[in-house]
Amino acid sequence: MREADGQPERTQVTVAEARDTVLASVKALGSETLGLRDALGRVLAEEVRSKRWIPPLDNSAMDGFALRVEDVREPPAQLRVVEELPAGRRSERKLGPGEAARIMTGAAIPEGADAVVMQEHTERSGQHVIVQQPVELGQNIRRAGADVRSGTVVAASGSVLRPAQIGMLAAIGRTTLQVVTRPRVAILATGDELVEPDQLADDGRIASSNSYALQAALQELGAEPVYLGIAPDEPQAIAECFRRALHCDVVISTGGVSVGDRDWIKVVLAELGGSMRLWRVRMKPGAPLAFAVLQDRPVFGLPGNPVSTLVTFEQFVRPALLRMMRRPRVFRPVTSATLAVDFDKPAGRMHFVRVMLQEREGRCIAFPTGDQSSGVLLSMVRADGLAVVPAEATHLDAGSEVTVQLLGGEDLRVDPGF
Repeated sequence: MREADGQPERTQVTVAEARDTVLASVKALGSETLGLRDALGRVLAEEVRSKRWIPPLDNSAMDGFALRVEDVREPPAQLRVVEELPAGRRSERKLGPGEAARIMTGAAIPEGADAVVMQEHTERSGQHVIVQQPVELGQNIRRAGADVRSGTVVAASGSVLRPAQIGMLAAIGRTTLQVVTRPRVAILATGDELVEPDQLADDGRIASSNSYALQAALQELGAEPVYLGIAPDEPQAIAECFRRALHCDVVISTGGVSVGDRDWIKVVLAELGGSMRLWRVRMKPGAPLAFAVLQDRPVFGLPGNPVSTLVTFEQFVRPALLRMMRRPRVFRPVTSATLAVDFDKPAGRMHFVRVMLQEREGRCIAFPTGDQSSGVLLSMVRADGLAVVPAEATHLDAGSEVTVQLLGGEDLRVDPGF
């Protein structure tokens, strides 16, 4: 078979080559206006500079008394309390010699004061306060603009909006933002053997679990999944589903990408005018992978075995979507780990081994999760990461150092050390 544009299809590329091909084929999405309360996890599509100073005025870092240092150079010193300043109220008078103002944390420093003494270091006596310890110039005063000054970039374009950024944007008065549009991703399961989970019966068919796993993976990274259902192994039905999928930004199908008589994905994509960019990658699990561009939309034909679906999603689909979302980091974090057991494989394909990670005596140890068959989904459920075994390797001894691609991080069974 040849591509729709007349060029021969590429087969058996490396993981790195496949990833480069995919990332070079996707385009960044546009932007939309969103309210600040709804912006958590979204990618900022504009640079935001503050038009304000934070704090706007010199203010007190403590509950205590604002005073003039020159009045308390020889403690104990008695000062007359002339006013009380709660947070949010600004004094309208200048502090004079021998005077102090009762002040609360966050309240603006009155004119004339140049320090704040903690209330614990004072004794109140009617309308006076006795300062019992020396006070330094500027003590317990937070200066105007100490956090942010006008013109400071408080959120860079491309940054992911987390709680701290949301709080900062609220602090400078921004309530709407330009954020990158969420990609709408069509999910199509193919195969006569599939049924929806609530329709399982003892008839030999299996649940369409891949569509649920993919929907969850898309939601986790901030994309919008659009489920198209299950297509039978018939080219006309698959083609109609792909046509319906073209209102989305990206299309993902599962199953039908191998070399069987009923594997129709490549044929259908070519007949629809898709440009096949790659097919088959030198990796395990997940070798049969189709990637095409159809009407300017990336189309991923993922293998049908559940582990293969998830591993290829991690290596190719997830980075592509994050690139489209203008995320600054598109790859999962990696760490080094010590392999707990010997591992053997044939040369020629990079292996992604599902592993659990444990910390022992200050080292991160990687334990395979059991049967590494691409149909054993429980091996993925138990995995903290994917140990990457190079294509040319045939044997790794227990104790060998391996690179592990982390599949999250927050649930790792590793002592944080604090």
